[in-house]
Amino acid sequence: MLRYLTSGESHGKSLVAILEGIPSNLNIDIENINKELSRRQQGYGRGERMKIEKDKINILSGIRGNITIGSPIAIEIKNKDYENWEKYMKTTGEIDIQSKKVTKARPGHADLVGALKYDFEDIRNVLERASARETAARVAVGAICKEFLSKFNIDFTSHVVQIGKQKIQKSFFFDYIKEKSELSQVRCVDENFEKLFIEEIKKGKEEGDSLGGVFEIIIKNVPLGLGSYAHYDKKLDSTLSAHLMSIQGIKGVEFGIGFEIASLRGSVVQDEIYYSDEEGIYRKTNNLGGIEGGVSTGEEIIIRCVMKPIPTLYKPLNSIDINTLKNYKASIERSDNCAVPAASVVAENVCAFVIAKFFLDKFSGDNMNDIITNYKNYIERLESRGWKKGIKSI
Repeated sequence: MLRYLTSGESHGKSLVAILEGIPSNLNIDIENINKELSRRQQGYGRGERMKIEKDKINILSGIRGNITIGSPIAIEIKNKDYENWEKYMKTTGEIDIQSKKVTKARPGHADLVGALKYDFEDIRNVLERASARETAARVAVGAICKEFLSKFNIDFTSHVVQIGKQKIQKSFFFDYIKEKSELSQVRCVDENFEKLFIEEIKKGKEEGDSLGGVFEIIIKNVPLGLGSYAHYDKKLDSTLSAHLMSIQGIKGVEFGIGFEIASLRGSVVQDEIYYSDEEGIYRKTNNLGGIEGGVSTGEEIIIRCVMKPIPTLYKPLNSIDINTLKNYKASIERSDNCAVPAASVVAENVCAFVIAKFFLDKFSGDNMNDIITNYKNYIERLESRGWKKGIKSI
């Protein structure tokens, strides 16, 4: 079973993750993982922290000579800013608590609920772990999963479709998004909207405010049959939703045309099924986003997520001091004022973990050769039933 655990604080020594369940004999390109970490750090609207950190993965175990050996993979991402925070954040010995103590909770963050739940008088204990800095570890985990899935030609991309009130209404093809989004400061594939997005972010920053938005993830070449309609906890879309909602700031997830479905009739919404000798079983639409009944259909999986504005504001909102209960303005911490582009990269890698998990559940094996054999046998059976989207190049 594929699973992972992350550890670490925003200004602690390192972020750490352990990934268990990756099969043996998978060649890992470390530069691909570092590339994903770099992608996460980019985007107009990021804060000063990104000028300090240059995230690189340090693999501690589970890989030998770039090849996985089947044991848990332990990874580390060092926090360069720790050298500036050591006297406040070191794990043993005397520390300076008062200088960086936080007692004024930020609305919209985990500050208040975390301090009350865990009985802290210092909110720093909460914000250090609740920080989106933790997503660097998840991106590293997802990047390893991408390495695995790439052997089966499963590919991922994402782009931003809305910042503030500026929203793109048209759709684009996978390859176009994959190319153009990487060239944009805000991961926007429409040049006109890219300018509008940047202006929205710039204006918000000048006013001491933050902005949210919507991004879209597209997953290509996922085979038909991942997930299950038989059990609630084995549905592919429900698991993807849960993992995406766990990303800091994400408040909504939709598949395909999503909430637009509410205003349409069933005859328009459902993706009709056809057959031809040339194409086999196919569909002309993908309104449901590549998943039916909790099971992948073989079409592109299309997901959109809405991210709320970041709760750290430079014109802070009303709050209280958690210890005196007096009314104050909330604390100010160094922060981005828009992280939607970065969140789209995080979401890609979070989805990669989920797809890899369901893929391994379906085509289980301890090593790559066994998994490839199981996959090919399954594709051959589907082809005998009229499904002709099998990947021949693995």
